[in-house]
Amino acid sequence: MVTRNGRKVRPVIGILALQGDVQKHRDKLAALGADVQDVRTAEDVERLSGLIIPGGESTTMTKLMMPELREALLQFSRTRPMWGTCAGMIMLAQDIGDPRVSTLALMDLNVDRNGFGRQVHSFEAKLRVAEEVGLPDTPLPGVFIRAPRVKSFLPSVRPLVWLEDEPVCWRQGNLLASSFHPELTDDDRLHQYFLAMSA
Repeated sequence: MVTRNGRKVRPVIGILALQGDVQKHRDKLAALGADVQDVRTAEDVERLSGLIIPGGESTTMTKLMMPELREALLQFSRTRPMWGTCAGMIMLAQDIGDPRVSTLALMDLNVDRNGFGRQVHSFEAKLRVAEEVGLPDTPLPGVFIRAPRVKSFLPSVRPLVWLEDEPVCWRQGNLLASSFHPELTDDDRLHQYFLAMSA
């Protein structure tokens, strides 16, 4: 819950709904008590507590994102939480080495778009989590589908989740990014974590 003027209100979480895996995020957030709003225009961003850029196809997102929406997302990210999953992480990254994708360049990440392999190389794995994510002794299930891989990151970015010894989820201030699809499992720890960021 978000407290405003001494009373508790449900957080409003937006999901960028230009393309990608919107419904699974919507279902998980609603089950956790958040109000959920699809985001397609700059006006949709105004009343949000937090915003998720879902998995999908980053080149398609680039083509569909109007300049007004891009500017609204950049303004939003300066003060409020934003989380990119899979392709959403690509959209948040500073450097991806692909001129076809115009990222928001918000996080100090250098990303290889299909670093974990293409569709046929998709896999599931048990991931190790930082204590602040919750239940650090319980592995987090991770679904990797054409997943991006971070080649390097600056000290401003803090790892939160690891595949063996390799980080696969990072936080930089009010920004969160994950290589995998947490919305495709029954574990809701990362969605709870993001709601806490949005409170």
